[in-house]
Amino acid sequence: MREALRGLTTRGRCFVAAAAASAIAALILGEKDLLRVAALLGVLPLLAAGYVGRTRYKLACSRTLDPHRAQVGATARVVLRLQNLSRLPTGTLLLEDRLPYALGSRPRLVLERLGAHQASSVAYSVRADVRGRYEVGPLVIRLTDPFGLCELSRSFATVDRLTVIPQVVGLPMVRLAGEYAGTGENRARSVAVHGEDDAATREYRHGDDLRRVHWRSTARVGELMVRREEQPWESRVTVVLDTRAVAHRGEGPTASFEWTVSAAASIAMHLRHSGYKLRLVTGVGMDVDANEIDGEGALLDHLAEVKLSPDGDIATLVERVRRRSDCGLLIGLFGLLSPAESELLAGLRGSGTTCVALFVDSTTWLNLPAAAREESGHRHEAAALGLLRTGWRVVPVSHGARLPALWPQAARGTEGFAYRAAMAETVSGGRL
Repeated sequence: MREALRGLTTRGRCFVAAAAASAIAALILGEKDLLRVAALLGVLPLLAAGYVGRTRYKLACSRTLDPHRAQVGATARVVLRLQNLSRLPTGTLLLEDRLPYALGSRPRLVLERLGAHQASSVAYSVRADVRGRYEVGPLVIRLTDPFGLCELSRSFATVDRLTVIPQVVGLPMVRLAGEYAGTGENRARSVAVHGEDDAATREYRHGDDLRRVHWRSTARVGELMVRREEQPWESRVTVVLDTRAVAHRGEGPTASFEWTVSAAASIAMHLRHSGYKLRLVTGVGMDVDANEIDGEGALLDHLAEVKLSPDGDIATLVERVRRRSDCGLLIGLFGLLSPAESELLAGLRGSGTTCVALFVDSTTWLNLPAAAREESGHRHEAAALGLLRTGWRVVPVSHGARLPALWPQAARGTEGFAYRAAMAETVSGGRL
């Protein structure tokens, strides 16, 4: 009863105040009729509190998210299903589902009377413009009397999680070098090399036979390594995402980093669907193999939560990539680089690896004065030339660029030499 009295609404408290005022006036003026009015005004809130406080509904709630993963800017539908498990019918229920601010305001829904063992559903939509994992719920039910004098809240404990993934755009089919697919279409194939075991090693994975542990490599690397019985020939790609805070500009959904994350997701999904063995490496320590059945979901979940790193550096990123280096194709998405940092990336151009860099000029995401714009442009071009000299293919990216239009440049052949010459002339002219 005390909890119910604490749940009196503003209207209920006004009734109590009016009853007290009427009672005092009746005593001063000696009006018995006014005292009867005071008693009526005071009894109504008490009856309402008793009615709400003694209400014991047995309700079951389930929540369905469609889909569980939604792209940035897309809409997800939330369906709430409530079932009355008791024999007593309910009154009108006021529902409020708790949401984080990024998903919008909390929806308030009205559910009509539920009969004994009856179920009903209500739905609403949410939209997020920022990547991340968000908790939806718990559901709060507000119980009230017919006069609105008392209101109590009951909360369910269950919550669901909505994952807002980067926007994935379709890319045109182009033929990329750097894979062992043989002739024909660009699809992954495995050709077993029979005979003696290949001496190549890889890191231990759950389920590997312990008899295949290569102890010499284990002692040298410091991690458990196993021998490969067969060295597969297959299409492999490593996508490298630069997460250094100093490399990106802008804030919110329109920042250069958000463009880069969306590009990484689009390229990874495109190549995975094309049959590549996919690996994603970021500057925050993320190293994901997206080759299993659920690899696509795991990769998108990681990209939904990736953040900028204030203390990241290119040397650490290169070391993470080389830790499990294998031949094939490497696609890097980089922000601003200094000439020295571009030289560090030359270490990834070993063992026949084809390296492609989507080089984002993040200063174009800012409104800079003409002099500052020209200076930043010269630095960016010098870093791009440094990548070109080490054998990287460079695809320049500026604000407003669309990835489907840039993607064919990743497969250019002799065109890269013309671009290299133009870059060399530009940088040389800037130094004069």
